Amino acid sequence: MKTDDFDFELPERLIAQTPLEKRDESRLLVLHKTTGDLEHKHFSDILEYLKEGDVLVLNDTKVMPARLYGVKEETKALIEILMLKEQEKDTWECLVKPAKRIHLGETVTFSSKLKATCVGVGEEGIRKFRFEYEGIFYEILEELGEMPLPPYIHEKLKEKDRYQTVYAKNIGSAAAPTAGLHFTKELMHQLEEKGVLLVYITLHVGLGTFRPVNVEDVTKHKMHSEYYQMSKEAAEVLNTAKREGRRIISVGTTSTRTLETIMKKYHTFQECSGWTDIFIYPGYQFEAIDALITNFHLPKSTLIMLVSALAGKENILNAYREAVEKEYRFFSFGDSMFICN
Repeated sequence: MKTDDFDFELPERLIAQTPLEKRDESRLLVLHKTTGDLEHKHFSDILEYLKEGDVLVLNDTKVMPARLYGVKEETKALIEILMLKEQEKDTWECLVKPAKRIHLGETVTFSSKLKATCVGVGEEGIRKFRFEYEGIFYEILEELGEMPLPPYIHEKLKEKDRYQTVYAKNIGSAAAPTAGLHFTKELMHQLEEKGVLLVYITLHVGLGTFRPVNVEDVTKHKMHSEYYQMSKEAAEVLNTAKREGRRIISVGTTSTRTLETIMKKYHTFQECSGWTDIFIYPGYQFEAIDALITNFHLPKSTLIMLVSALAGKENILNAYREAVEKEYRFFSFGDSMFICN
């Protein structure tokens, strides 16, 4: 299986640069995975496809203002840091630009309140930093940091909360779980009134989710690990649904990877936390989920490989061709897809 097998033509004009004014007015492409049939809807129409007893699983991670700009103390060189994950108290794995300028023991200063010293050197621009600060760390980040929008978004974000889901709660992500950006509080209330059960889990999105695949052979790609957790209450709802044969519908690839990780590890859902580097590509046998709400993903990415594993590569590439033809909006602020039975 080659990485190029998951390529497709995408005109640059279809890469969404800004979110729509109303979250649930984005378009929705419904893909019936057993037949390959497609329907063109709007996201608010998801109400038609979810029924009483369905369990909708949402990732309640909250994006940090994780992009920081500082100067290297020794040379005053400008340094950009993207905080990826906290490995221990005040010690973070970060992606650095330009990484070649930062060596072990060197310090980057962001303000009089915050500086970071390199305590570990990894591959592909990764450095481990120990942060020193005066005050409350996340308050300082709110003051100094920027929302880490993906590199294909060139427009400035007018409202910070538009790169957060309306149910974001547990801070720790370097990127938003973008499938959830389409939900409004009103839509979620309507789903609950219909009898759809909403369950929250957490996966802090890091490098594993958006790192490009740089190998020719898909199976040689190595995912970076990301932190997840599931509560006892969530596990109980999910296990009951499984026993009763009700659908578990994942919102986003991050929720999917969390659910599949837990099911593979324990053969049931249970209260737990840990790190996952699960890589899902065609040939994978899903054990946790029945359907998926997701966005449109980058060519040759681990995310298009995951949805191809669920729906079939030909179905996905056909759906993407039609989405391009009908000028759907792509990627983080773009339109959505529902992959169902």
